[in-house]
Amino acid sequence: MTGTGSDTPLSQGSRPGESRGRYPFRVGLVGYGLAGSVFHAPLIAATEGLVLDTVVTGNPDRRRQAEDEFPDVRFATDPDELWRRAGELDLIVIASPNKTHVPIARAALEAGLPVVVDKPIAGTAAEARELAALAEERGLLLSVFQNRRWDNDFLTLRKLIAEGGLGDVHRFESRFERWRPQLKGGWRESGDPAEIGGLLYDLGSHVVDQALVLFGPAATVYAESVVRRPGAEADDDTFIAITHTNGVRSHLYASATTAQLGPRFRVLGSEAGYVKYGLDPQEAALRDGARPAAGGDEKEWGVEPEELWGRVGSGESPLTGGGTPVPTVPGAYPAYYAAVAEALRGTGENPVTALEAAAALDVLEAAHRSAHEKVTVTL
Repeated sequence: MTGTGSDTPLSQGSRPGESRGRYPFRVGLVGYGLAGSVFHAPLIAATEGLVLDTVVTGNPDRRRQAEDEFPDVRFATDPDELWRRAGELDLIVIASPNKTHVPIARAALEAGLPVVVDKPIAGTAAEARELAALAEERGLLLSVFQNRRWDNDFLTLRKLIAEGGLGDVHRFESRFERWRPQLKGGWRESGDPAEIGGLLYDLGSHVVDQALVLFGPAATVYAESVVRRPGAEADDDTFIAITHTNGVRSHLYASATTAQLGPRFRVLGSEAGYVKYGLDPQEAALRDGARPAAGGDEKEWGVEPEELWGRVGSGESPLTGGGTPVPTVPGAYPAYYAAVAEALRGTGENPVTALEAAAALDVLEAAHRSAHEKVTVTL
């Protein structure tokens, strides 16, 4: 756990989520499954100005896991314990199952605590906007953990577009594909709508958010969503086509049943195209126990070997060595929580707002309707 300085009073201001007058900020983490243990806890602990104070889990194995990595952490069995000692905490991070995001976020805000919620923030855009309104009313930070905005390939693509290297982008193809023919079980694969499971809201939350960040609001949405694996209840193979208001077309794929993986990105512009294979290495590194250096010294974090760089070209095939290799910008998941810490101090902006998440949920809801009614939905 990291953090420099203590008991440094910072003035209260009108910026939502600004400092509660204490630094470093003490974090309560709700949930210690995949999201909590692999993503949130390590990134919180590596962020200057944040300290992982309390983990909420009733699972004894997960408690032991958390205690092994963070010996000073405290535990609670229920989020209600956090509200009873809200004065001891400065930020609540919600990494519990999707169906719990809204009630826990609402309770945290009503207790006067800033909140980070893992994606999707809610099952509907209306619920996301209600939480955003509550946070605004209370003057509290409400942020959504859309970590794929800090993937190496996405950062590289943003740089290419900003520099004009592709000309005017015509089509954006994004694939988040896996080969998982066997079911793993759990709420993510549940067909119960209350669980907010399935790939549309899981991986779809990432690919849609990235498309909206790159190319702006959606005008129309068309989708195909199916259940392919025997015994599966929730969608495991989904395609979403977005026509953005600026005319760019995004073709987005989220699948657990892809026997041959396509490129992560294929982006076609008026001057050139960009093709990039492979997933950002940060998740695999975190799963393997690697950790970004505390305090922001991340020289090797998120760096990708040259043989995995994407290529820019026109008329060539990258599979046969065509095009020019483009150095991949290092991935930067730690940047999300660094921005959260700055927002809490009142010196920076919310890195991902609930209203941005609501716009992505508008698209996901439209995609769900499109797939089931076989229509194109106008937003």
